Amino acid sequence: MATTKATKRKAPAGTTMVKRYDGRRVRQPDGLAFLMKQHREVEALFDRFEASEDDAEKTKLVDQVCLALAVHAKIEEELLYPPAEDKIDEPDLVDEAYIEHATAKDLIAQLEGMTVGDQYYDAKVKVLSEYIAHHVKEEETELFPEIKRSDMNLAGLGEKLESRTEQLKAEFGNPNSAAAKSKIRADAAAGAHL
Repeated sequence: MATTKATKRKAPAGTTMVKRYDGRRVRQPDGLAFLMKQHREVEALFDRFEASEDDAEKTKLVDQVCLALAVHAKIEEELLYPPAEDKIDEPDLVDEAYIEHATAKDLIAQLEGMTVGDQYYDAKVKVLSEYIAHHVKEEETELFPEIKRSDMNLAGLGEKLESRTEQLKAEFGNPNSAAAKSKIRADAAAGAHL
């Protein structure tokens, strides 16, 4: 008997179906899927910023972007990059990722000290968006496939990434508060120079 509902295809245990930067859906181990989900969330925030003409909304979106990127960079640098450097065939990919993070952190620190309407504010958001898009593409097409081929425990990594993300969000607090902006700016500035 035919059903009227389409059945969803389940991913095998330890993997999740996620959308890549290019829109294709791929099966990824949990840790990488978690990071790719964060990539999509930041991309959506940048898209909303681009479409917005409301200064208050733009401020809120940039605060959310800066928090999301600060947290994302920190969890990758703490939990993903160190073991990946030892496990993948091309550790230079990790070195490049650290440098790309440092550049993004510099822009984040600059944006955290600015307000909508300041000279270059929108331009810096645009450059950060383009830079993050480049970084995400490299991670998803070069670094993540290398990690996936390694013997890293990606399911366990996913749990650690998720837990650390929640800790950092609680530590930073409301992304629109002055205290959170100060913490994000300080954290970004501390990591901006390698």
